Amino acid sequence: MNKQRLRDQLTSFSLSMFRKDFFGIYHGGISAKTENNRFIINTKEAIFDALDNDALIELYFHKDYRWREASIDADIHLGIYKQITDAKYITFSMPPFTTAYSLDHNIIIPKDYFGYKEFGSIAIYDPKEFDNWYDRASTEIAYYFQHHDSDIMVIKGYGVYSYNRDLHTLAKQLAILEKSCRLLMLDTGLGKLDLDI
Repeated sequence: MNKQRLRDQLTSFSLSMFRKDFFGIYHGGISAKTENNRFIINTKEAIFDALDNDALIELYFHKDYRWREASIDADIHLGIYKQITDAKYITFSMPPFTTAYSLDHNIIIPKDYFGYKEFGSIAIYDPKEFDNWYDRASTEIAYYFQHHDSDIMVIKGYGVYSYNRDLHTLAKQLAILEKSCRLLMLDTGLGKLDLDI
């Protein structure tokens, strides 16, 4: 596996996600499995519109000193990689319309053609309390993916975890989901028309 090519893919993906407002300057997560027991993930100081080699770190499944520099989401990514063999790429994003829609709904049922064909419907996971969410997230997210036939998890008021074997498919699914939620909000009068998206 060409690890530099993989790093370049993550850098390009990160910039695209940032431009769509799916990642903030320091907010989000992207990783790629490099071997059976390793993955590359952004560091905790990563700036997503300028991700470079210094902002990506390769971690072993067995924790060592490098984990101190890794993203706060590294444990969540590790849990998914350990439990889901199809996970090659993982991302945590906070697409604004999807996240906003999750605040007042329990399920997303797209009314647009592309969203309906891609997803049918997506349940929204309620983490209940945010006070101890990061203590529970690594096990609850991996458990969710194990027991649901979905590679996307929308978490109420938190964001979206997703994985895939192909980075382009992952990006496409997130974009379709965000567009569907935007259309749902516009349809119900909850969203304002924003021509920048």
